[in-house]
Amino acid sequence: MKQVFKKPESLKDVQTHFCPGCHHGTIHRLVAEAMDEFGVQQHTIGVASVGCSVFLYGYFDIDVVESPHGRAAAVATGVKRAKPDSFVFTYQGDGDLAAIGTAEIIHAANRGEDITVIFVNNTTYGMTGGQMAPTTLLGQRTSTSPYGRNKSKDGAPIRMAELLSQLEGVAFSARVAVDSPRNLMDAKKQIKKAFRYQVEGKGFSFIEALSACPTNWGMNPLSANARVGAEMCDYFKPGVYKNVENL
Repeated sequence: MKQVFKKPESLKDVQTHFCPGCHHGTIHRLVAEAMDEFGVQQHTIGVASVGCSVFLYGYFDIDVVESPHGRAAAVATGVKRAKPDSFVFTYQGDGDLAAIGTAEIIHAANRGEDITVIFVNNTTYGMTGGQMAPTTLLGQRTSTSPYGRNKSKDGAPIRMAELLSQLEGVAFSARVAVDSPRNLMDAKKQIKKAFRYQVEGKGFSFIEALSACPTNWGMNPLSANARVGAEMCDYFKPGVYKNVENL
C-alpha cells in the first residue's frame, strides 16, 4: 500500500506537550515540511526566544540557538553572517517579537537580513500567565486586562505583517491562519515561499501565523479554533502584504 502521509523528516519523533487545541504543533509541521521540500535540514539553524516558542529544540531535528527574550532576530543576524551558507530562521511569539523584540525585528527587516521569521500570533503571553500582548484584540480579557483591552489606554493591536511590509529590506511579508483546511493549504504555500526566498537569497521574509491559545483564552479547543477564524481573521486579515517578485 502506498504511503500518502507521514511525519516530516525534519521533526523529531516525540509526543507533543502543548495544550490541547494549541496550534504550535500544526505550525511546526508546516515549517518542517518546507524544510524537507528544500532539503535544508542538515544545514538549518533555528533561533528560538522566550515563550512557548522556546520548545523549538524539542521538536525539530536541527541545530537550535536559544536567544534572550526578544532578541531572536538579532541572534539570527549574527548566525547568518557568521555562517552564510546555513539556512537560518527564527520562531517567535507575539509577546516576544512584537513587544520586547520590536527594535530587533524592525531593524533586521529594514537591513534586509537574509533570514526567515515565523511569528506565531496568539494575542497573549502564552507561557507566563496570559498577560496582554501587543496583539491582544480590543475588548479581549487577559490576566492584565481583566475588563478587556481598552484602545484609549492600551492602544490598538499591532499588525506586524503590514508594519514590516513598509520596510525597504523586506522581500516577503504574509499573514496566514491555521484554523481550517483551506487556511492550512494557504499557510503551507506561503511558508514554503518564505523559505524559497531565503534559499534564493532574496532577503528578509516574514510569516505571521494566527494561532489559538485555549488555556489562556479560557476556551475549549473548538471554541478557540473558531475564534481564530472569526475574530482574529477579521482584525488580522490573512494575505500577502509584500512580495518583491510582484514589484
